[in-house]
Amino acid sequence: MNFQTLKQLSELAETRNCSLGRLMLEEQSRESGEESGRVFAQMYDYYQIMKDAVHQGIHSDTTSRSGLTGGDARRMHGYRAAGETLLGGHAALAMTYALAVSEVNASMGRIIATPTAGSCGIIPGVLISSQERFGWSDEEMVYGLFASGAIGYVIANNSFISGAEGGCQAEVGSAIGMAAGALVDIRGGTPAQAIHAVGLALKNTLGLICDPVAGLVEIPCIVRNGFGAITALAAADMALAGVRSVIPSDEVVQVMLEVGSAMPESLRETAGGGLAQTPTGRRITRELHQNA
Repeated sequence: MNFQTLKQLSELAETRNCSLGRLMLEEQSRESGEESGRVFAQMYDYYQIMKDAVHQGIHSDTTSRSGLTGGDARRMHGYRAAGETLLGGHAALAMTYALAVSEVNASMGRIIATPTAGSCGIIPGVLISSQERFGWSDEEMVYGLFASGAIGYVIANNSFISGAEGGCQAEVGSAIGMAAGALVDIRGGTPAQAIHAVGLALKNTLGLICDPVAGLVEIPCIVRNGFGAITALAAADMALAGVRSVIPSDEVVQVMLEVGSAMPESLRETAGGGLAQTPTGRRITRELHQNA
C-alpha cells in the first residue's frame, strides 16, 4: 500500500481527490494485481453475507451451542418496533443489527470477520442500518467496506486487531474506529473528517479488556458489539460536525499498542480475569465443563 499511517491515508485521498473507499479499491487492485472490478465484486459478495447474517440474526434461532446466548437481537427488534427506545429508532436499529450478526457468529453461522469474529457485528450493524435509513445503494456500501478496510489495515500494521494480543480494545475498539471512519466516508465527509472519527472512536475504547466467560466469544462479546455500533455512530456524527481528535489518530493507535502491551495476560482473551473470573463467570465455566 502507498500509505502506512492514517495521516498518509487521508493525505493520499485528498491528493487523488477521492474517498477513502475508492482509494483503497485502487490500492488493493494495484497490490494484488487483480482488475479492480474483480476486487470490487469480491467485496460486494462479502457485503451480501453481512446482510444475510443480519436477517438470520433477527429471524432465526441464534441460540449458541453453549446455550449461554441467543435471541437478544430479536428482543431488541421487538422492543424497537414497539416504539419505546430511549436511543431513538435509528441508533437502536444499528445496535440490534450488531447484536444479530454477533449472535449468528456465536451460533456457528456465517459471518465476515471485521476485523475479527469477536467484533463482527459492529461494521455491518452500522452500515446496513445506515443504508436502510438513507437509501444508499449496495455499491456505495461496498466502498464503505473498502474505507473500513483501509483503516483496519493501518491499525493492524501499527497496533493490534487481536484480543489475545491487545485486549478487546484491539477487536471491538478497532471495529468501532473502522465503522465510524467508513460511515463518514460514505456520508460525504472529507478524508480528514473520517480519520478524526477513527481517533474519536479509539480514544473511548482504550484499555478495554478481553475477558470472555469460559473462553467463548459470547459473554460479554455480543453486547459489546451492540454498544460498539452506538459509539461508532456517535464518533461519525462528531467528526461530521467538525469535532476533531485533538490527539492525532495515529498517536491514538500508538497508545492502543502501548496499553495493550502493558495489559496482564489474564486480561487478554485467556478467560483468566475480568468478567470471566467473577463468581458467576466461574460457575458458568464449571457447568459447561461438566456438561461437555
